[in-house]
Amino acid sequence: MSAAAGMGGGVRSVPAKLAGWRMTVLALALIALFGGLAVRALYLQGFQTGFLQRKGNSFSKKELVIPAQRGRITDRHGEALAISTPQFQIFVTPRGMQPSPAQFTQLARLLDLSEAALKKMLDGAEGEFLTIKPRVLPEIADRIVALRISGLEVQRHYRRHYPDADVTSQLLGFNNVDDQGQEGMELAQNAWLAGKQGMRRVIVDNKRNIIDEAGAGRPPQEGRDLALSIDRKLQHLVFRELKAAVEANKAKAGGAVVLDARTGEVLALANWPAFDPNQRDVVPKDRARNRTLTDVFEPGSTLKPFTVAAALEAGLVRPDSMLQTAPGSMTINGATIHDAHVYGALTVEQVIQKSSNVGAAKMALMLPPETMWQMLSRSGFGTPPRTGFPGEVGGRLRPWKTWRPIEQATMAYGHGISVNLVQLARAYTIFATDGELKPASLLKTGGEVAGQPVISAASARAVRKMLEAAVSPGGTAPKAQVAGYRVAGKTGTAHKLAGKGYAPHNYVSSFVGFAPVSSPRLIVAVMIDDPAGGQHYGGTVAAPVFSRITDAALRALNVPHDAPLDNVILPAPEEPPVMEDV
Repeated sequence: MSAAAGMGGGVRSVPAKLAGWRMTVLALALIALFGGLAVRALYLQGFQTGFLQRKGNSFSKKELVIPAQRGRITDRHGEALAISTPQFQIFVTPRGMQPSPAQFTQLARLLDLSEAALKKMLDGAEGEFLTIKPRVLPEIADRIVALRISGLEVQRHYRRHYPDADVTSQLLGFNNVDDQGQEGMELAQNAWLAGKQGMRRVIVDNKRNIIDEAGAGRPPQEGRDLALSIDRKLQHLVFRELKAAVEANKAKAGGAVVLDARTGEVLALANWPAFDPNQRDVVPKDRARNRTLTDVFEPGSTLKPFTVAAALEAGLVRPDSMLQTAPGSMTINGATIHDAHVYGALTVEQVIQKSSNVGAAKMALMLPPETMWQMLSRSGFGTPPRTGFPGEVGGRLRPWKTWRPIEQATMAYGHGISVNLVQLARAYTIFATDGELKPASLLKTGGEVAGQPVISAASARAVRKMLEAAVSPGGTAPKAQVAGYRVAGKTGTAHKLAGKGYAPHNYVSSFVGFAPVSSPRLIVAVMIDDPAGGQHYGGTVAAPVFSRITDAALRALNVPHDAPLDNVILPAPEEPPVMEDV
């Protein structure tokens, strides 16, 4: 045999006995290992059950909520009307809290509590968890976390803040403790503003200390900002003037609305009385209501222009058509309608200027009931203005088939129908434009909006001229005039409903108008509920508020003048005002 063959290619064979011995040792080792594990398992399960349960109970999985920051509400220029600020809640597991004396002293100081007060709070705890401070600032929360006290937890949340307080209270509403909208635009746009909370999965011990992560969580999805149509500067201006008017006239309440005549956007919307949403623990219901959208009233003579428009559209009258109003009253089925003065023959334009109930009623009775109903319905009465505001109402416009002649006649001057203030202001867009009803919006639209045609451009311009006459000397509202601008509008003075009839000495005074007449930019509506300061006519109570708001608003918006600065002509002090008898 050769040397190469004898070496077997350079590899030695392992003796069979040695290989068998190794396998035996390995097998015995594995048997011993698994046997030991089995004995240990039997021992633990049979004799150490309590120990295992205590260990298992000392750890648990928990899902921690990560709150989402709510979106801001801003005005049309991006100025904040509602913001959410981060705050932190401090709570503990009283039985698991084991601070050192030094930690306890520092914690009490950071919480602005005495050590005795903190100890009393912890000793008196009855539940598993105790909130020892509902709100602390971020820098204080960081210092508390740095103490590393077992059984103490800091949780972030957000608190809503309203920089303008009562000025925007009924419009914006407020949130609950969970930062969810409860009233106003906070409620209406809650889904948009709220975002989605996140979640963190953790393992905690029996003292609620986080000892490990327990899988993937979910980051919070922040809420989105909401831009309203409101102009913050105008809002403050309108609120100030309305509050002053309600207080000066010793009225029960009031509302005011400013619309952009081109877009229908609500530039200001104010109510008085109001409330502070930053102090919302107790909010009186009568102050929380947004009266301009959720309350209705009979509009009185502010409805007369719609009666005239219907008669013009039907071809039954022209602006210079004569109507006999003597002897200043008319009786229909035993019910008598009165004017405040005996005028005799009036043109249709003068019926609006003097606010003749008899003239308006005669025009209404010329119309088939269905025709008059269609005019009112197409002008937005009887249906909500669809601003999206919670609880907005549509008022009352009964079906025309149920009308009796006296009801049709009184509806001509705003009795027997109810509206809200935004709805009424919106209806006047048909006169401020060439006959189009614009959609009212509380959200910024960003440009001119097409409206729905209601009357012809010729009829709209004719009524506009009549409304301008109403604020001139000889009309019911010379106090609505504005220096440097041509103004058009109509007064309203309506008895308030009381039981099944009308209260003899309780009124709603109103005025709706627009300016400048040459190219209408703003529509302003004012309502004063139950004035008791000695005056109750729309021309003396509501018209001056319109004038002050419109004057300041047009100047703030840099709207060009369309009249001389000395255009305001008021009646002589000794001259009696032109009044409405309702």
